[in-house]
Amino acid sequence: MNIIGREREKDIISNCLKSKRPEFLVVYGRRRVGKTYLIREFFNEKFSFYTTGIPDAKTRNQLKAFNESLAYYGDDTGKIPKDWFEAFRRLRKILESEEVYRDATSGKKVVFIDEAPWMDTARSDFKSAFDFFWNSWGSSQEDLLLIVCGSATSWIISNILNDKGGFHNRITKQMHINPFNLGECKLFYNDNGIKLNRDQMIESYMIFGGIPYYLNLLDSRLSLTQNVDSLIFDERGDLHYEYDKLFKSLFKKPDNHVKIIETIAVQRRGLQRTELVEKSGISDGDGLTKALRELEQCGFIRQYKNITTSKKGCFYQVIDPFVLFCLYFRGGKIKSWQSFIKSPDYYAWRGNAFETVCLEHIPQIKAALGISGIESSDYSWKSKKKKGGAQIDLLIDRRDDVINLCEMKCTDKPFEITADYRENLINKVDSFTEEVKPKKAVHITLITSNGYKHNEYSDLVQNDIGPDGLFM
Repeated sequence: MNIIGREREKDIISNCLKSKRPEFLVVYGRRRVGKTYLIREFFNEKFSFYTTGIPDAKTRNQLKAFNESLAYYGDDTGKIPKDWFEAFRRLRKILESEEVYRDATSGKKVVFIDEAPWMDTARSDFKSAFDFFWNSWGSSQEDLLLIVCGSATSWIISNILNDKGGFHNRITKQMHINPFNLGECKLFYNDNGIKLNRDQMIESYMIFGGIPYYLNLLDSRLSLTQNVDSLIFDERGDLHYEYDKLFKSLFKKPDNHVKIIETIAVQRRGLQRTELVEKSGISDGDGLTKALRELEQCGFIRQYKNITTSKKGCFYQVIDPFVLFCLYFRGGKIKSWQSFIKSPDYYAWRGNAFETVCLEHIPQIKAALGISGIESSDYSWKSKKKKGGAQIDLLIDRRDDVINLCEMKCTDKPFEITADYRENLINKVDSFTEEVKPKKAVHITLITSNGYKHNEYSDLVQNDIGPDGLFM
């Protein structure tokens, strides 16, 4: 298997194969995150049956594609199924035959239905036929592993994971595929001959996130700057129109999802629900709740609370690096990355983008602090004072009675505390302790992209995490 990272996911699939019961595994995640690659590579593309839906195709063409797969795996009927009930009946016949391929190690019959949401076209009987296939036959086959995958997250969640009908409590495993972290990106670059230094790897994450498909587009002959220009800023680039395609591929009616993302992204710290309703014009109700949940499950936004607010006071913040990059530079703000880098605006963008990278690597930050096994919550906090207040973008509130007040700094050389910055830190701690009155010790924690240089002002800092900590 040529799979980078994904240890948790590989373990889930392995346990499904070892299982003595029928397994129904649902795999989902944002566009381009590597769902299909993971499953196909894990099984070396050897399945008892494999098929995939066709984007924007009508029912007949979906059935035609399914029929091609049936024929490949031994069905000799020839004719396109008249409906999905016939299609799944013929699939069952293949799986019941003595010649059906079985996984070499487990003996399981592995069925992989990729991009299932595309098959569920308007007024088709796909959902009911699929329900019937699993509940009338598949759920009693101890040697069956059914894997269903799809990028259209709203369909996966509504029609399978949260289904109140035939699939209710029938799913045995679910697997949300996340983007690579920095450590996995480093492995990917090394494996693909892409030569980037540590700073460039971090900057690449600020732009592309940890999306394997995007990283795979990098040309090893070009610099990172040249790649960004050719892939994103050039109108012929593979990712020039990716933002416009992204939400359409995930959600059948993406207008509200896009409006939510673009409204929240204006405020770097995010918005509370009441603010979101006011600024977006989207009515407050079940539709908004559903869209927010789907965006969070796809990893585009995170939900967090100010440490002093109730659950109703939750903030929603955009944390997908690629989405934030596209929104920041949309509308032709700059013509090329080459002309933008090293400018004052570039450094301002980079500082904010580094904070997003850190928010995506809280498990690595906890590991670097040696507190992976300690229960904690992460928050943001903003002073209520209009003058002389403070804002803290990351607080790690630990069960062992410590709060890590995290400061995130992206610099070209090792970060050094100045006298002014020391006073700023003291003000942050004082404002926080005065307003929140925590009953825990507050530890100032520096997270830096290029290390930390100790000096006469360093006594204020309890912990410092350099870039190696983010690559853990």
